[in-house]
Amino acid sequence: MATLTDRIPNESPDDPTVTTRDAAELLGVSVSTAQKWIEGGALPSWKTPGGHRRMRRSAVLALLEERMAPPGESPATLPDELRPARHPDYPVHADEARRLRSLARSGLLDTPPDAAFDRITWLASRLVGAPTAAIALLTSRRQWFKSRQGLDVEETPRGWAICSHAVLGNGLLLVEDARRDERFRSNPLVLGAPHIRFYAGQPLRGPDGQVLGTLCVFGNEPRGLSIIQADGLRALAALAEDEIRLHMIEQGRRWQSPSTSSDTLPPPNDTPPD
Repeated sequence: MATLTDRIPNESPDDPTVTTRDAAELLGVSVSTAQKWIEGGALPSWKTPGGHRRMRRSAVLALLEERMAPPGESPATLPDELRPARHPDYPVHADEARRLRSLARSGLLDTPPDAAFDRITWLASRLVGAPTAAIALLTSRRQWFKSRQGLDVEETPRGWAICSHAVLGNGLLLVEDARRDERFRSNPLVLGAPHIRFYAGQPLRGPDGQVLGTLCVFGNEPRGLSIIQADGLRALAALAEDEIRLHMIEQGRRWQSPSTSSDTLPPPNDTPPD
């Protein structure tokens, strides 16, 4: 049975409490289905003094990870960095568990340099006139660079990744001066080397539609992008996505199409929650 208490546990800003409707939206199911899972003990919860169900967001994400495992795959077989962090110090999307599973399925992490990806970052750097360009892949623990131009390090902690904000959206993230942006002004990569001021990042999606990382350019001088430069980055990102698909085909990797990637979860059919 679900865990029930008569009091609300201490709130944590890194792992907030959520309502039944919130849980249903995170899981991509109807409220009635979420209620059944809660009552059946699949999703630990408690009752507020007013009699409403509440649960931790981390518990919902853990259930999502379990339910989205493809046949024959278990979350327990994935390394820790490809499972959602319990207390992330960076923003995460509601589909973080699914996103990480897609990254694992791509087979790109920690692979050797690839001339095809290097050509794309080289072109991105020249197109924008930025000293640094990279294809960054995001695990729950680190930002690893599949390709990089003008950058010595191979990876950074995930909490330092400006790309963590870029992968939340569908379009290009442009930061003209990171020192004036409250999200990044205290970032170690802004305060110290490479002293990022300007940043532009376009999300990179795998074949199933999940965001694996970004194609990004950045530099140590505040600036913007022209329309042609922004459109060029989007076009180069599309080429990078083609290379990701080609890599998976050549390595015999499989993926689920967007139309079937949620086949372990019923379609939404929400009704008002309590």
